[in-house]
Amino acid sequence: MNEELETSSDITDELRLIPRWSVGLAAVAFVVMQYLFFFVFPRPHHPMPFGMRLYFSTLWSALAALYTLMVGYISRDAPRRNMNKWLWIVFSVVLQAGIGLVIYFLLRGPVLSSCVSCGSRIESEYNFCPQCDYQVAPACGECHTRIRVTDLFCRRCGHDLAADNTPARLRAYHE
Repeated sequence: MNEELETSSDITDELRLIPRWSVGLAAVAFVVMQYLFFFVFPRPHHPMPFGMRLYFSTLWSALAALYTLMVGYISRDAPRRNMNKWLWIVFSVVLQAGIGLVIYFLLRGPVLSSCVSCGSRIESEYNFCPQCDYQVAPACGECHTRIRVTDLFCRRCGHDLAADNTPARLRAYHE
């Protein structure tokens, strides 16, 4: 149950990366594709049944909107992974049929953050800075699993976190 909540919040955090301009452009792309299928593409000599036209118009409209949302996501995700935003946007648009998007997700690096002590760029999943050994995130004293500052016991090994020698800056969250 707890893992479901964490996964749900991770997905929600990722969805928040999609910019508003991308959502608006996706809505426009959806409407434009509907217009094309119902008013521009109909052929009087080869009529398509309404159900089939509705199916294809909805499918292609959804794909166009999803593609636009993914380009918007890349525009926000690439900088936080220390990747060139414009290169990946152009790459994903030029390589059609979603190939550019697939390549982006296969090759993207980890999310980076800065150590508050020495300023080194480190992966966000790190508990300690590999350059200066500064504790950047709360971790269990036994198994070194990342924990939330509000946890009383480690969810992996059950260790009593109150017994740990927590740094003063993190101890303030427990009080």
